[in-house]
Amino acid sequence: MAKVTARTASGFNEYSPSNQIEFNRLMDIIRGTYEKYGFSPLDTPVLELSEVLLAKGGGETEQQIYRFVHGRNDLTMRYDLTVPLARYVAEHESELVFPFRRYQIGKVYRAERAQAGRFREFYQCDIDVIGSTSPVIDAEFPAIINEIFSQFNFGEFTIRINDRRVLNGFFEGIGLAASSREVLRIIDKMEKITHDELVTELRAAGLSDQQIESVLHFTAIEGSNDEVIAQLRALEASEQLSEGITKLEGLIAALRVMEVPESRFKIDLKIARGLDYYTGTVYETVLNDYPEVGSVCSGGRYDDLASYYTNTSLPGVGISIGLSRLFYKLREAGVINPVSQSPAQVVVMPIEQAQISSSAAIATSLRKAGISTMLYTERDKLNKKMRYADRMGFTYVVLVGEKELQSQSVSIRNMKTAISETVAIAELTQHIAL
Repeated sequence: MAKVTARTASGFNEYSPSNQIEFNRLMDIIRGTYEKYGFSPLDTPVLELSEVLLAKGGGETEQQIYRFVHGRNDLTMRYDLTVPLARYVAEHESELVFPFRRYQIGKVYRAERAQAGRFREFYQCDIDVIGSTSPVIDAEFPAIINEIFSQFNFGEFTIRINDRRVLNGFFEGIGLAASSREVLRIIDKMEKITHDELVTELRAAGLSDQQIESVLHFTAIEGSNDEVIAQLRALEASEQLSEGITKLEGLIAALRVMEVPESRFKIDLKIARGLDYYTGTVYETVLNDYPEVGSVCSGGRYDDLASYYTNTSLPGVGISIGLSRLFYKLREAGVINPVSQSPAQVVVMPIEQAQISSSAAIATSLRKAGISTMLYTERDKLNKKMRYADRMGFTYVVLVGEKELQSQSVSIRNMKTAISETVAIAELTQHIAL
């Protein structure tokens, strides 16, 4: 029989056990924090009816989807978690209690060119609040980001904040109200292109040299959050700009009440978020020590989530962590170096097969105490067993031998310190410090 070469399709990930353990740890931090803030879990289907998922249509979306017909169903694999949320809220509107707070962690699919850090199948970790316009809700999202990335322990980070009303209000004041969408799209990528390319694109969008100069000066405003607000107040030229500044002031005040460190959030007028549906606060988070990773968490406020499915106005705000891309980038940067091949931190090893029953009983007692434990069952020599423990990355090896059992004790080896000691079986669970 001809053999088929075992391989995965380009753009699709699978991890070794050590990497998957670390990936799951990060995912558990995200899930736990989302639930800590009162967000409820939601899991929508991977496959949606194409006419529903592609209601907006057009643009790059239809070029980047996996779509197929099966029987009478025209189906598309979800390419993000926001559109399925819009469909879900519109479909179950009468059953939901608003404001509706949901989180969803799941895989999405995009048929784009696979390259380093960009995949065709990847995890997104989203939270959204639907049905609230409260500025305090807007402040909760940076607070959540702060808590998650503090636990990730990847070093310091900055949550960059802006408001589309500030940008649109400023554009309106310099005569760019009609072309504000295109200008926003260009500003959103200004840190990824050269100064000359930026000027060329702004000019191609119809801006005069004076308007280009105004835009460049505006987006270069820097300083502390209070200093930026003061500089914006000096520029007030429209009602929309004034409204946006007031919203930013309220957001900053709420973040201080929520005890988010001031060093971790700042108003940045270059943050625009290119997607059309953002209408208010926008966020992007970067790791200070690893700027090459790019934005690791982004989102913002939108006026109407589900206008393609219902006439009900459903304002909301949300963020997304692209966990697959973040994990890849941090592994490439050497920040993540998983070593453990097992979620168990302890392995119990009988020195001879005669001690297998006693070893099983000891492993059971450790598990009852909440200590993740594996039982080694193979008939191998001790040196092979210890090599196995070393390669698997266990913290402790509990050796069960005939002589030790006679004195109701076991030998424990700490694989991190290489220190071995004899401990009474009755004191084993208290002795293992995890």
